[in-house]
Amino acid sequence: MLKTMRKNVKSLAPTLWLVIAAFIITIFAVWGGAGRMEQSSGSGTLVSMGKDKISVDSFQQNIFRRLENLRQEFESVDKNLIMQLNLPQQVLEQMIQETLLMQLAKKLGIEATKEEIRDKIISYPVFQRDGKFIGFEEYKRILDWNRISLADFENNLKKEIIMQKTIELLGAGITVSRKEIWEHYQKENESAKIEYVFLDTEDIELSEEIKEEESKQYFEQHRENYRLPERRSGTLVLFETEEIKKEVELSENEIQNYYEDNIDQFKDPEKIKVSRIFLPLDSKEKDLVLAQARSLLGRIRSGENFADIAQEYSKDTKAQSGGDWGTFEWRTLPAAEQQQISQLEEGGISEPINLEDGVSILKITERVPEKTKEIDEVRSQIEGILKERKAREKATERIKNLEKRAKKQKDLEAAARESGYDIQKTGLLKQGEAYSIVDSSGAISQTLFSLQENGISSAIKTYNGVGIVQLSAVEAPRPAEYEEVNEDVRKDLATEKKKEKAKKIISAAQDDGTRYDMEKIAEKHGLEYKTVNEHKRTQYLSTIGENAQIDEKAFNLPVGTVSDVLEINTYYVLLKVLDRKEVTQEDIEKNIDTEKENLLNQKKNRFFHSTMVKLRREKNVKINYDRFLQINSEILSRYEK
Repeated sequence: MLKTMRKNVKSLAPTLWLVIAAFIITIFAVWGGAGRMEQSSGSGTLVSMGKDKISVDSFQQNIFRRLENLRQEFESVDKNLIMQLNLPQQVLEQMIQETLLMQLAKKLGIEATKEEIRDKIISYPVFQRDGKFIGFEEYKRILDWNRISLADFENNLKKEIIMQKTIELLGAGITVSRKEIWEHYQKENESAKIEYVFLDTEDIELSEEIKEEESKQYFEQHRENYRLPERRSGTLVLFETEEIKKEVELSENEIQNYYEDNIDQFKDPEKIKVSRIFLPLDSKEKDLVLAQARSLLGRIRSGENFADIAQEYSKDTKAQSGGDWGTFEWRTLPAAEQQQISQLEEGGISEPINLEDGVSILKITERVPEKTKEIDEVRSQIEGILKERKAREKATERIKNLEKRAKKQKDLEAAARESGYDIQKTGLLKQGEAYSIVDSSGAISQTLFSLQENGISSAIKTYNGVGIVQLSAVEAPRPAEYEEVNEDVRKDLATEKKKEKAKKIISAAQDDGTRYDMEKIAEKHGLEYKTVNEHKRTQYLSTIGENAQIDEKAFNLPVGTVSDVLEINTYYVLLKVLDRKEVTQEDIEKNIDTEKENLLNQKKNRFFHSTMVKLRREKNVKINYDRFLQINSEILSRYEK
């Protein structure tokens, strides 16, 4: 069988993960699924890591597969959703992690045998019927229906097996002690029922504004707290892509060529929705079951509702939903049924279909043929993609030419003026500080801190455009003068005053703790009141967050006792334990094996993550962020409403 699989190598169809995702379980549980990587030399290198590379083509294929999956999960996939999921970065990181793992497997000599691949194939439920493998022909038809190459499917299974074996080997030497198991069991199973009141100092209002003299006095008393870190300034030339887009003109040929070269991205695949009635043989004669099927078919053709009859008579897993097998799950049905589906028109109902284990009737409830969007439907998307690409190319080319001239003259400002470009003075910036709205990521300030005296950078890529900067001045860390930090001083003084006021309120509430219940205390003193039925160690506490002080009181304070005032970030808190669920050594002995396995898996996951970080450093992973940003922009442009 495996020899046959190796014929006719084709790229994986986007529907691979739509149809088979239900039964292929990725080993990357922590990452939520690894994108399949196919090494390709086309369109340049996006990531290099040692001798291996991830090509632009390979990355784009994975992105579009993931987007196709997304379109099946959500009614609408747009720019905002893609940005929220951080999809391009997520896919790229998964491909990097997979490549690193395969490199490690090769180094360790880990392989997958033909028998292991075969066993994995026949173990999938979708390839089984009555606990047995459905046979090569039906297995092949399922993949063919989804345009999946047998060779590609086998190759991806091989990778999964190799990576799984590698991960298992990495975690082979990890163990857990009884003390660790006990502490973990306590954390997971002990809980405290608590109530608490709190006051946020930021909600306190001051009756009087802070006076200037008072602020200066506070500064003098706390002068050592106010220091300015090293700051750097530079001369900047920045070409914003939105501005350069105004210069870009597109010909009809460019739009037409992009459309034709990327035609697959503008296709809506055929959509077929199937309903089914299945009558099992059980111990009945097949002729009797066929007769019942013909009777039901007659009722349907006389006008009775297919779904109602399916709900009453059908005996498969979809009976209660009116026999609805949706637009994808029906693809796992036997070959005889799939052949009928391929022949029926929308609304068409099959004759009874004779199966090994019963008889079925099928109905095509919806059939939408594959449609390629006309160029006018996607013209605005193509224009957005091409303009973004051309604008970045123009900006990058200008920066490269300017960089040569500036470095020759050792003066960016002079070179920019000769070229007719505007310059900007960044002013003093801390490392990583955003520069206006044009560089919210802080790439420009980071670059300034990488330069030597009067140094001129190479091109700086930002989401807004491409820039170049020359270091103008470096200001060493120093004590601040009042005028430089007066706003910070006023804020700090205001915070101190609010804290003093808050302490008086919460202390009065604490005094009432022995006389009133917590809810009444909250009402009397204007505090927030909350209850938690099952608080566990390190658990996030509503509004307050997670804190060791909370846990210490929750699991040690006598039941019914009000705690001392707890100061947590900007909050003052009073806590009372109402009840507590504790565990004993006898409890853990009953669950020792399960607890050991859970904790062991957690430790293995942490070790695996640290191994990936180490491998990333060792292999010197380098990403072409310029190309990545371009691809990212093109994807977002395509899905912009």
